[in-house]
Amino acid sequence: MQTQWQLPEPAHLPPEFLAQVQHYCQPPATGEFAAQLLWQRGIRTAAQLKDFLDVPAYQPRSAIAFGAEITQAVARIQQARNAQENVTIWGDFDADGVTSTAVLWDGLGQFFTPETQLDYYIPHREKESHGLNNAGIERLAAQGTQLIITCDTGSTNLSEIDYAQSLGIDIIVTDHHTLPPDRPNVVAIINPRYLETEHPLYHLSGVGVAYKFMEALYEAFPGVPSQPLEELLDLVAIGLIADLVKLQGDCRYLAQQGISQLKKQVNPETATRPGVAKLLELCKRTGDRPTDISFGVGPRINAVSRIYGDAHFCVELLTSRDRARCEELALKAELANSRRKETQKRTLDAVQKQLEQVDLSTTNVIVLADPQWSTGVLGLVAGQIAQDYGRPTVLLTIAPDGYAKGSARSTHSIDLYELVYSQRHLLHRFGGHPFAAGLSLRSEHLPLFVEGINQELRRYLPDPEQLVPIVTADLAVTVQDLGQALFKDFNLLEPCGMSNPVPRLLLRNCWFDNLQNRNIKDSRGQKLKYLKTTFRLCDATCKAGFPGIWWGHNKDELNPEQRYDAIVELDYNTYSNQYEVRLIEVRPTASAMVYDLQTLQDSLLDWREQLPLATSPCVELEKCPQSWDDLHQALRHATQQQQPLALNYREPTPPAPDPTWQTLVGVAKYLQRTGETATFAQLQAQLNLDRTLLTQGLDLLQVLGFSLKQEAGRVQVLGWQAPESGTDVDELIARFEGAIAEAQFRQRYFAQVPLETLRQQLVIAARA
Repeated sequence: MQTQWQLPEPAHLPPEFLAQVQHYCQPPATGEFAAQLLWQRGIRTAAQLKDFLDVPAYQPRSAIAFGAEITQAVARIQQARNAQENVTIWGDFDADGVTSTAVLWDGLGQFFTPETQLDYYIPHREKESHGLNNAGIERLAAQGTQLIITCDTGSTNLSEIDYAQSLGIDIIVTDHHTLPPDRPNVVAIINPRYLETEHPLYHLSGVGVAYKFMEALYEAFPGVPSQPLEELLDLVAIGLIADLVKLQGDCRYLAQQGISQLKKQVNPETATRPGVAKLLELCKRTGDRPTDISFGVGPRINAVSRIYGDAHFCVELLTSRDRARCEELALKAELANSRRKETQKRTLDAVQKQLEQVDLSTTNVIVLADPQWSTGVLGLVAGQIAQDYGRPTVLLTIAPDGYAKGSARSTHSIDLYELVYSQRHLLHRFGGHPFAAGLSLRSEHLPLFVEGINQELRRYLPDPEQLVPIVTADLAVTVQDLGQALFKDFNLLEPCGMSNPVPRLLLRNCWFDNLQNRNIKDSRGQKLKYLKTTFRLCDATCKAGFPGIWWGHNKDELNPEQRYDAIVELDYNTYSNQYEVRLIEVRPTASAMVYDLQTLQDSLLDWREQLPLATSPCVELEKCPQSWDDLHQALRHATQQQQPLALNYREPTPPAPDPTWQTLVGVAKYLQRTGETATFAQLQAQLNLDRTLLTQGLDLLQVLGFSLKQEAGRVQVLGWQAPESGTDVDELIARFEGAIAEAQFRQRYFAQVPLETLRQQLVIAARA
């Protein structure tokens, strides 16, 4: 699938802003790259920098923010203690659910006697799926449970909650998933979705909510706990980062504090969790970076239910102090993760084979099913397909009981929960949030589900161009830039996650040396059918190269004689004690494609004056290019389709640059006044701007005081306030208008240049 690459225009940073960022840097970091990224991500004032970078100065919000609900929950816990009731924690089988359960198990274990008064229940992934279920509730009632405390689940289990009450069981819900229309009939529901969307607690995951509940209990009964509350923070960091929530506000603060606690686990003198220490050892990590969770501990916890179905032992792994037992359980999780990689790769290959039969030009939501697929990896594969094909993806396996069960993942900031919920009349079970969901339905309802969910997205996103897969790089660098100084710059942004992603770097005109690949091995030394390719990345600035790795790909996919553009992430490999890059996307450098005049006679056609009377199929370039790169990319796409490229565009008649800017300001004022939204495609068409220039214009609007919300390919103007004093408005506008004028000049050139000249220039570029 052809992807669209985006790179923001470099920002013109005020010198005082760069100096403020450098105040937080430690050598050899220069702060220049970090300042660019922070500015691009909307952090532009001294106050915002302090809030983002100065962890000790951040003031976390109290659990009191949950209001009467958390007060009622605390009172019910006191009642259970006084009456010596039996309490069960009902968790979930993913990393967020397991760590939530572990936080409550450790925390509530300070108030109730574990094993006798307190126990926990993790549903079986294959047999029970997410959420409360009546069979499990019935078993707990028979065992004497009088109070269930959910974590990372329960908000939408209305009928199951009623059933529990009929058996004399009260329920406290702690959760972060989307809320039902009416409040569940529970003792208390602690869910940040009830808060304002801008509240610092709004994006807490399940483990974050569980921690705030424990915080409230510790404050209400300070004399009871013997274990410090802060010792739970390493579990909180694992759940937050593994669950891909937005690391803003208290989420970011808790993740930062949790990583500090996690680092203690690799030192025998400070370690409190032998299971976590063993997991870090097995994944060759030190616990000091978010990637140690996202690529190390998190996948191993998640893999347990994906492969075994039952994740019950993971809570023991995270909380037990028995070193021998923890080592045994950690090795079991390690083996599950190895098998998960192999199963995921096999399922991805099968999904891509099915996709060859799908007409993506008429498909807005990818929905595929197969009885052979393992439900445990469908969420991972759906996420990969959604990213690669630019469409929300639903992957299902058809069980013997006639139900299609599986997972869905979103893309382009499309609210997946609302999208799937629109088909609730066809669903058996459903739960999730805007980015990910799990669902089941009768297999005979699948055709109706496919038709209905595609119609719903077409109504929401009528422009199919908005579903083009987009890969965004943050900065353009050279191989010489890679290394410790740049890595230290990026450390300022950690922990990275949703809304603050790991920086991605674009390297142009580079090549790959010393390509090697092999199948990885599991903890028993057995080879798995999951490749990794290692290489040295080179360019004109550093021909010695820089080490890198490409997961799941074969070295034969790269030609050492070819020049490429690559998007990578910079990392530090603690096992090999070296800085390295992870290859994310790669494509041949446009100017490196080999052309000759004879080939271009047939592969580059001119329809600018008039269409031919008859022709074989062609890829038509209908928008006038603004650069040679635009033309190279179009020609490369046509070559991949094994079709000629037909130039079928006319010279645009754009307005002068200053009216374009005035029109953009006028549109912003209109959107602010009416509360309406506009799509990127609508703005591009109205202003005759490409995506890069439009992004630059929207950034300029924000500098001038407009507050914008950009998601799902739409722009909303929330308000306006006067820009900060010292902002050189006239210079910024002049730069933008100059960029528009330059783009318009290039368009006139490409509209008028003779076809033979185009062919000759393409050949010259190929030989350069």
